[in-house]
Amino acid sequence: MRKPRLCISSMSYNLVLGCLLLLLGCLVSCQSEIVSNDPLLQLRFSHDSLLFDTVFTKMGSSTKRMMVYNPNQNALLIDRVEMANGKSFYINLDGENQLENLHDITLRGGDSLFLFVRAEIDPLQSNNPVLVEDTISFYVGSNQQQIYLQAYGQNVHVLDSEDKFMQYNTYEFQNDKPYLIYDTMVVKGDLTIQKGATLYMHTGAMIYAYGNVLAKGTLEEPIVIRGDRMDMLFDSVPYRVASGQWNGLYLIHLEGWATPTYEFDYVDVLSGSIGIYALSENPTQRPQLSLTNARIHNHSIYGLVLQNVDADVANCEISNCASYCVYLAGGKHNFVHNTIASYFGYPYTTINIHNNILREDVAAVYINNLSKNNAPTTTSFYNCIIEGARKNNLVLATPLPEYYEGKFVGNYLRADSLSNAFATNNVYASDSDTVVFRNIYYLYKEYKYYDFQLDSLSPARGIADSATALLYHYDHLGVRRKPHPDAGCYEFVE
Repeated sequence: MRKPRLCISSMSYNLVLGCLLLLLGCLVSCQSEIVSNDPLLQLRFSHDSLLFDTVFTKMGSSTKRMMVYNPNQNALLIDRVEMANGKSFYINLDGENQLENLHDITLRGGDSLFLFVRAEIDPLQSNNPVLVEDTISFYVGSNQQQIYLQAYGQNVHVLDSEDKFMQYNTYEFQNDKPYLIYDTMVVKGDLTIQKGATLYMHTGAMIYAYGNVLAKGTLEEPIVIRGDRMDMLFDSVPYRVASGQWNGLYLIHLEGWATPTYEFDYVDVLSGSIGIYALSENPTQRPQLSLTNARIHNHSIYGLVLQNVDADVANCEISNCASYCVYLAGGKHNFVHNTIASYFGYPYTTINIHNNILREDVAAVYINNLSKNNAPTTTSFYNCIIEGARKNNLVLATPLPEYYEGKFVGNYLRADSLSNAFATNNVYASDSDTVVFRNIYYLYKEYKYYDFQLDSLSPARGIADSATALLYHYDHLGVRRKPHPDAGCYEFVE
């Protein structure tokens, strides 16, 4: 007699397998909820320290996030969480921000908690940055594990207004401590900025100057105008490299007002929408701008705009703007030993640091001598570098180029050839692979930022007009120029 066969349908097999998996899951889940007394088991943190950049007093920092993990199979009981000081740093652990309530916390095996930390520092006795430290301690049984906290507190002058508008007859920025400017600031008369002063501009902040401007820094004590974000855009990307953080610096001459003068020396204008925009409503009464040893860098629209303004610009770096680095319309302009480089955005940075702002397909320098509403535009470039992503980075818009009164002498240009009538002894870029600068990319993983000093193989070396260079014996960094000087604001140094 044939023995009966045991038949298990696929449905029955799946049911049995599901039950076994469910049982196994329950066993694992139960194990993860059993609190271990093993003194060798510890928590794990995504960071063992949190370091904050400079924190302005009374303003507070951005919030940093980290994770608290239990990498073990069994649960751990966090007996309590304490801070050594608890005055300048504030924490939130998985939704609880009261330190006295952070006790008897069961963290299941394989689970984690969010820990948020921010810094808020009371006004300090010193005007210089002061180191502030604290620790967060987690107690699990006999184990104590710590997270180290560090920030630099900085007192600041705060300029703000409820209606977002501040007006002054005159104003002087001093260098005792930095300024934090929240809103639109208008100065009707003289504006003075002392050497060594730093102006931190909040989102949307701008300065309008209707009178004379005197901003004279030094090589050792430059004036800095930049955004107020001191934290990180990404883990390895500081906010200071992001463009468009504030609006701009506007120099305005109104019809009927006294004609102002503007003097800038060793001033860094960084990471706004517009660097310096100078405009006169009267084409025949033009302000005079002296801009020397300045750095206008990383702006989401323009770098330097001059409209019906006469200017002497020397030893300056004007670089990386989404639109024109230099736009000139009306006035007499003399550019000597400047480096104008346009490598804004993709593909010259390997990460998006510009709030999705795309670089316009425009020249680095645009000279507009066509408008009937402006004074004639007469611009000369001596011993400059004009470089950028485009094939042609210099546009001279004038009705009759052969009669143009400007001069171009001793320059290195990535541009179409200019008329021989006013352009002599210039060197033109031969191909797109020519290495001119040390670095035209921002490589955040390698921590390499744009560097527009000259490469050892740069074709801009030794090509500048020697007679013109005698007017500026030292470059932007204080290096003495050689008998056969280099074009641009930086002399090559081995």
